Amino acid sequence: MRNLFFLLTIPFLFSSCIGTIPTPEERKDNALSLIENKIFTQVDIKTSTFSLFSLQNNQIDCKDKNLKVYIEGDGLSWITRNIISENPTPINASAIKLMNQDNDKCKVYLARPCQFITSNQCDKKYWTSHRFSSEVLKSYEEALYYLKNKYENKSFTLIGYSGGGAIAALLASKTNDIKMLITVAGNLDTDKWTSLHKITKLDGSLNPSFYVDKLENIEQYHLIGKDDEIIPKEVFLSYLSKFSKKDKINYRFFNTDHNCCWEEAYKIFLNDIK
Repeated sequence: MRNLFFLLTIPFLFSSCIGTIPTPEERKDNALSLIENKIFTQVDIKTSTFSLFSLQNNQIDCKDKNLKVYIEGDGLSWITRNIISENPTPINASAIKLMNQDNDKCKVYLARPCQFITSNQCDKKYWTSHRFSSEVLKSYEEALYYLKNKYENKSFTLIGYSGGGAIAALLASKTNDIKMLITVAGNLDTDKWTSLHKITKLDGSLNPSFYVDKLENIEQYHLIGKDDEIIPKEVFLSYLSKFSKKDKINYRFFNTDHNCCWEEAYKIFLNDIK
């Protein structure tokens, strides 16, 4: 069967054919250069499983407010069809670009495990087969606990791009202070995704669509690209079909593919839900 992770890295593989893949340090520098508000600084959140790279504004007052948490996509998981990347730091930090469109001051960026920083726990399975594992999810649960203690916020809105959408949905199913769940090109039913592409299942990972009973009372917005061939609309529609109660689920199709043009689409979305 085709390699299950190759699909998510196709855009990066094309770029690597043209030139050398940027080093992890160069990828990090590029991500930091995207930050429009230079008040945001790097804070590494240490958890019992991973240290998570975050960007935070330490000058904001979010006490008793809602804190938005932007969760990055899968990053550079594979170099070629048969070669796993040594470092999953994204070439294109899409969740930072989405966060830039948001004028809300109470917001934080969270990378995925082993992106931008490394540790002894950085086994390659955590950006391949176990990218949505219970260990990974635990690190985000602890990160939210850390953020709530720091900012004293009342609730969270979770925004996840691509595989970050899976993390956001899984996290929302495990915690009771989630005000809203937003996904952008999110992988919300991993079994459907692997079936569509005729690739092996994500053994070692949790599937968000298995937890719909815990998600049905959370207000949700899902942004789907009409031309997304990496995570096509059928993935979301399969997730949606699992709900017996759908009144909290909102979704919208945009003229985007998986990687292109989400910043403008997201800006339109934010203006529409004000």
